[in-house]
Amino acid sequence: MIYPVLLCGGSGTRLWPLSRQSFPKQFAQLLSEESLFQASARRLSGPGLAPPLVVTSDQFRFIVREQLEAIGLAAAATLIEPDPRNTAPAILCAALWLHERDPDALMLVAPSDHVIPDQTDFLRAVEAVLPAARAGQLVTFGITPSRAETGYGYLELAAGSSPAAALPQPLSRFIEKPGPAEAEAMLAAGNFLWNAGIFLFSAAAIIAAFERHAPDMAGPAGEALRQSSKDLGFTRMAVSSWMKLPNISIDYAIMEKASNLVVMPYGGAWSDLGSWDAVWQESGPDPLGNVMSGKVLALDCRQSLLRSEVDGLELVAIGLDGIVAVATPDAVLVARKSEAQRVKEAVDLLKARKVKQATEFSRDHRPWGWFESLAIGPRFQVKRIVVKPGAALSLQSHLHRSEHWVVVQGTARVTVDGEVRLLAENESTYIRQGAIHRMENPGETPMIMIEVQTGSYLGEDDIIRYDDAYARD
Repeated sequence: MIYPVLLCGGSGTRLWPLSRQSFPKQFAQLLSEESLFQASARRLSGPGLAPPLVVTSDQFRFIVREQLEAIGLAAAATLIEPDPRNTAPAILCAALWLHERDPDALMLVAPSDHVIPDQTDFLRAVEAVLPAARAGQLVTFGITPSRAETGYGYLELAAGSSPAAALPQPLSRFIEKPGPAEAEAMLAAGNFLWNAGIFLFSAAAIIAAFERHAPDMAGPAGEALRQSSKDLGFTRMAVSSWMKLPNISIDYAIMEKASNLVVMPYGGAWSDLGSWDAVWQESGPDPLGNVMSGKVLALDCRQSLLRSEVDGLELVAIGLDGIVAVATPDAVLVARKSEAQRVKEAVDLLKARKVKQATEFSRDHRPWGWFESLAIGPRFQVKRIVVKPGAALSLQSHLHRSEHWVVVQGTARVTVDGEVRLLAENESTYIRQGAIHRMENPGETPMIMIEVQTGSYLGEDDIIRYDDAYARD
């Protein structure tokens, strides 16, 4: 049996402002109504494929579950990383989890934010490498390059290997992201592939590789799983053991050292969607080379990506050529497509300035729904709160603020200091500072409420929780 392992703990800053640390690109609807994570899970499903094993962080666990449920899938398990440690610890823990349950398990490891449009073609390539994986080889997938790309790592095939072969080929070496001249030379040489970061191997083979090439990781990873705890169907790896693991990629820890490594060339369409330029390419530009989304008016524009992510906000572009313009409710990006790789640099500078928009959206996703700030001023904040059917916020109180609630859609069940009442549309209530309160949606449609906060401190950390359906601290 092949077990897909989906890695989805990344922050995706290269697609800022639509992808941020609080809600990265794998969960965003960048190319269609499905998120990249949903598309990846659907692509790695079907006959011969087990339900996916997902490795993610604590803050994304409910997003993972919700997005899988929306496409009719469920994870075999969701492993929660206490802290980001790159791909090597995540893959090792996934291998240990699978090997304990199926000693013959094959792992198809894939990032959850890549684009591979042709599922049939990709799974055909997976089938072609099954004999090699069953024989104990570590298989990595290499993409046939279509341009001298400087944003990807490369794989150099061994002498005599074919980049168009339909079977796994010997690999000479891994190459970090090159400069423009080196990328042009490798494209011309014809024996280099892009490093897709997709792997197929048996759980037993990759565990043996760690024991040989990174023996210091095997003990802490095993402890992290043995000491793990169950939490609402998720598996939380033990913090103390997990923190002993190094922050290292699978390439550095294992693949660049292993002798039983082969590469499967893949000539189908693929993108890691690692820049706005890549989004433009994958979105199918119109005859003028433009890609437009949302409320956009373009006059005499060419080769540009224009997106408005705000209802009621018109993005007007005049005479642009080769420009990326992305408008969100709280940030706007304008850049040349040729400079799109520098977005991460800009985000790092925003972080250094402690700008909230660098990592957080105005819309904050929670297990029960979401909220967004509509207005913020001295001693007040106005929020729109959307609660999913049947969901409930925690029973909580605040030390520094009071709240006014007005229901604008649906019905709310409100608890204040032990008193429970129902609020219909256009009805309101007042939550005094220090009162123990809860908001629930007993209905079958989303409930929308406007909340007006007043007080000396309005931060999200001013919450004392007494009971929570989602086991949050």
